[in-house]
Amino acid sequence: MLALLGALAWFVVIRPAQDFLNGWRAPQTQSQTGQNQPGQNPSGQGNDSGVVVPQLPGNDTANNEAASGTSNDAAPAATGDVNAPVTRAEVQKFVRVRRDVRQALGTSFTGLQEVWTDIQSGQNPNLLQVVGVLRNAGGSVAAARNAQTAALQRENLSPERYAAVRSAVNRALGLPNVDFARAAEALQRGQLPDLNGTVQTATAQEKALVEPFRKELLATSAAGLLGL
Repeated sequence: MLALLGALAWFVVIRPAQDFLNGWRAPQTQSQTGQNQPGQNPSGQGNDSGVVVPQLPGNDTANNEAASGTSNDAAPAATGDVNAPVTRAEVQKFVRVRRDVRQALGTSFTGLQEVWTDIQSGQNPNLLQVVGVLRNAGGSVAAARNAQTAALQRENLSPERYAAVRSAVNRALGLPNVDFARAAEALQRGQLPDLNGTVQTATAQEKALVEPFRKELLATSAAGLLGL
């Protein structure tokens, strides 16, 4: 019985998380792997697990490289104060990057959007929902990450700064902080993820910067569930 439960946990929970993370990490193996840093989780925040995972990256029309979902160039390295106040130009860059990511996610974005709608209404996702999202997005997350990496290169935006802008955008939109990429990492280690989303208070400046782009940012915000 224990062996059966173990096999069930592997195929139903751990394997989908592993497959998702393999796709999530794909751009790092194609680009400058020297930018990987030990102790970073998929969202660009430190952890104590010792597992080496990639950092989160974060034109009105996508260029050919972004549209193809491939890139051999790493995103720019972080320079200056990545926690400096977000600018209007950076919000515009974020919008364009998210646009490329949304396109690359394809049909898997629909299921992601359904779960995101529930979360926005105050419902914390359960483990089965997380695994379902990871399984459905597993086939497209590599393309989305490639599109994101290419877009960051095009916009000259570092992964660390993209993550800072994303946090500011989420605060301004009043969105909860839920990241299934980090949940996938916990599941791969055999741990239960923390699925409680919190909404942080935005500054007046952040709200003013994001307001002109609110409609499109809300339409693509579900991509943030995947750490994108």
